[in-house]
Amino acid sequence: MDKIYCALSGAIAVALSVCGTAQANEFVKIGSAEPLTGEIAHLGKDNENGARLAVENINAEGLVIGGQKIKLILDSVDDQADPRIATEIAQKLVDDKVVAVVGDMNSGTTIPASKIYSDAGIVQISPSASNPTYTLQGYKTAYRVVATDAQQGPALANYAAKGLKVKSVAIVDDSTAYGQGLANEFEKTAKSLGLRVISHEATNDKAVDFRAILTKIKGENPDAIMYGGMDATGGPFAKQAKQLGLHAKIMGGDGVCTEKLSVLAGNAIDNFVCSEVGTALEKMPGGKTFQAKYEQRFHQPIQYTAPMAFDAVHVIVAAMKRANSTEPAKILAAMPDTDYRGVTGEIRFDSKGDLQRGVVSLYRYDAGKKTLIDVVKM
Repeated sequence: MDKIYCALSGAIAVALSVCGTAQANEFVKIGSAEPLTGEIAHLGKDNENGARLAVENINAEGLVIGGQKIKLILDSVDDQADPRIATEIAQKLVDDKVVAVVGDMNSGTTIPASKIYSDAGIVQISPSASNPTYTLQGYKTAYRVVATDAQQGPALANYAAKGLKVKSVAIVDDSTAYGQGLANEFEKTAKSLGLRVISHEATNDKAVDFRAILTKIKGENPDAIMYGGMDATGGPFAKQAKQLGLHAKIMGGDGVCTEKLSVLAGNAIDNFVCSEVGTALEKMPGGKTFQAKYEQRFHQPIQYTAPMAFDAVHVIVAAMKRANSTEPAKILAAMPDTDYRGVTGEIRFDSKGDLQRGVVSLYRYDAGKKTLIDVVKM
């Protein structure tokens, strides 16, 4: 009888121990905001995948903060690349009690959402928003893990003048915070380098027909055309330019500089030069390993922002560890001391929340394949 009692007692003790461990897990939400529907959903999904892979890896390794076992949950929301919706889903994430946010992806959504996160005292790390305004608003919650358009625009303009040897350019932007901001930064530097800016036209991020603008530009006969926008419009823009017989080199920023651009632009792709506000995947310290893990997990190639989103999650968790807390205020207080070496390289922030050492990579497309031209270190 005593043996039976002891056996039962042991079983109950083990059960209670297991239950106690399960109850001891603290579930901590990290937000992820990006467009998961619409024309650039492929970029948003890439962003979400990067953050999700980080969360899964951290959970598999095990995370303990303040003696508490932590399980991370990715709270992913669709901002539809719409500034109005971005503020609504930002408030939803605040209400969901996320401790920090990876996002937004676009400058046009990141900037309006940033006030919501600032008011709530929640860290917001954008993996790709490059408009300088984002971190110039004075919000202590705003960070980014890429260079800015104040660096990307000049890098493109310098390459136009010195690499392509062009003398005149026409500029077109999609009227978004990102496209317009990048185009303006390009224009300022182009003029300072002595390039003749023939015209600066505006379209929108939903446009499908660019023939009126392109016909006007054809009459101006520029050596190059700078397009500020995303690949969903940049690809058709280049294709229609070729159909109209324009021979000008077409340039664009990280919004167009994707693997999908070669599909969207068709046989016009080899006339494209573009940039990314970050290190090329093949040049990233952890690029090859990350690429293998990403493709094994999601069975598709990386589009662009996944490595940055992956690192952004790890930066947040590193701040948790330094703070020894999952409280948003304590995570925020630990952020300025960030010194993290991730997939993309060393991540340290200046007083505004920008990277201390930004990088801009330049590409061309050879037979539809994205090929690195140069890396500009800031």
